[in-house]
This record gives sequence, structure tokens and C-alpha cells, in this order.
Amino acid sequence: MTILGACGSFYLKKASDAKKIKILVITPAFYLGGLLYLISAILNIYILKFLDYSVVLPLTSITYIWTFVLSYCFLKEGITQKKIIGIVLIVLGSIIIAV
Repeated sequence: MTILGACGSFYLKKASDAKKIKILVITPAFYLGGLLYLISAILNIYILKFLDYSVVLPLTSITYIWTFVLSYCFLKEGITQKKIIGIVLIVLGSIIIAV
């Protein structure tokens, strides 16, 4: 679920390169991003059938880790100390919530 959400964001970012709305709505990346977001949301709903909301929602913050990886690898965004600290805190928080 979190990987699909991050990939959805990535493709929507790619689609945002369009200069006009008219071009945006015919860009395949726009539809792929929306589809991935939709699948992620459906998986989220399905997971909520089995786990507590107070566990699932905080664990969705793992999406930010995947987003960081995708932005670094494919968009050539930089790694900063603040980003690393944020990721470490997300991992620690996710471990605490999951246990």
C-alpha cells in the first residue's frame, strides 16, 4: 500500500511537468498516478478490516520513506540531514507502533 502510494505521487509529479491543464489530462503519467493512488486507497481499506485504525494510519507514514527513495533515485533530489533524521524517526515510530 505504501509503495503504491509513493509511486502514485511520483507519477503525478511527473505529470505536473505539463504546462497546461489541457496537456495534463492527456498525459499517461496523470492517469497512472491516479490509478496507483486508487489501488493504494483500496488496499488501505482492506487492511483496515484486519488491523486497528490506530495502527494502520501511523504506519502509512512509511510512504514518506518510499517517496524519499524515488525522489532521490529518479528526480535527483538531494539527501539532507533533516531528511535522514525524519526517516529515522519514521522507522522508529513505525517499529514502536507495530510492536
